[in-house]
Amino acid sequence: MPLQTVEPRRLYRQIADQLRALIAKGELAAGARLPAERDLAKQLGVSRPSVREALIALEVEGWVEVRTGSGVYVLDRSHRAAAPVAATEWGPLELIRARRVVEGETAAIAAELATRKDIDAMTRAIERMRELADRNLMPLDGDRAFHLAIVDCCGNVVLSETVQAFWDSRKGPIFTRLGGYFETVKSWRSAIAEHEAIRDAIAARDADAARRAMHAHMDKSHQRFSASWRRANAA
Repeated sequence: MPLQTVEPRRLYRQIADQLRALIAKGELAAGARLPAERDLAKQLGVSRPSVREALIALEVEGWVEVRTGSGVYVLDRSHRAAAPVAATEWGPLELIRARRVVEGETAAIAAELATRKDIDAMTRAIERMRELADRNLMPLDGDRAFHLAIVDCCGNVVLSETVQAFWDSRKGPIFTRLGGYFETVKSWRSAIAEHEAIRDAIAARDADAARRAMHAHMDKSHQRFSASWRRANAA
C-alpha cells in the first residue's frame, strides 16, 4: 500500500487524511478490510493509539466501519454525505496522556491544600458515580465533578479551566465513539476504585501518593481504550 511515514504532530489527522485519500482514489475499495492497527502503525511509523484515533475519526466521518471481533472495513461512500471531524478536536488517547501530566500535579497540590470541604466534594462525586453505575448508567457527571473538585483545591483559574477543557473535550465525536466501544459499567466500577485511591491519598496529605494514584488512573484509562477490539463492549 502506498503509505508515507508521517511526522509526530496531530498524528491521527495525518493518518486519517492518508487513508481517506486512498479510499477516495479507490486504492481501498468499498467492503475491503483495512490492515490491522499493528500493521498500519508499522507502515506509517507511528504508535497504535494514533492509528486507533484515526480509524475512529474515519468511522465518525462515515468512511469506515469498525466491526468488533472482525476488523475495520471500508464503506460505500456513493450515498453518504461527509461529516468531517473538527480540525480542533483532540485525539482521546493523546488527551489522556496530557491529563496524566497536568492532573498528576493538581492531585499532588490538592494533597497539600485540600480542606475538609474539598474532600467531602470528592466523596460526594464518587458516591454519585457509584449511584449511577448501580443503575447501569455511565457516571460521567460524577467523574467530571471529581476531577474539578481536585483542581479547585489549587486556587488557580488557569489550571481549573484547563482541566475543565480536558474533561469536556470527551464530549467530542471521536471520544464519544471510542467510549461507546470500551466504556462499560464494569470498566467504570474499576475507575471508581481508582478515584477512591486518589481521594484517600489527598485526604492523607500524601502528595507523592496522590500523584502516583492519578498517574495510575490515567494509565489504566489509556489501557482500557487501547484494548483489543475483541474486548470491546465486554460485559
